[in-house]
Amino acid sequence: MGSLVGNKNEGSNSHRGNLDIIADILDASDGGTKKTYLMYRCNLSFKQLKNYSSFLLGSGLLHVAKEEANSGTLQITDKGREFLRAYKNLKALMK
Repeated sequence: MGSLVGNKNEGSNSHRGNLDIIADILDASDGGTKKTYLMYRCNLSFKQLKNYSSFLLGSGLLHVAKEEANSGTLQITDKGREFLRAYKNLKALMK
């Protein structure tokens, strides 16, 4: 799978970039959440969520909760929290 950070949608009328979507997913995953909730909360299609979650899991920004009761629950990792902090700081500088 290729990098999601590239400007694949350059020239389109998309209001959110890949980093914005990644940040939304990470923010919504704090405390653990199901994929269905992420789809609705982050306004993503199933295909988009599948691609982004695969990328984030592979990058170590998300992990699947190991607890049996929460099977299939995605949670943000410490690395993901670090990314989210850096993203928010960068957005604050852009204002």
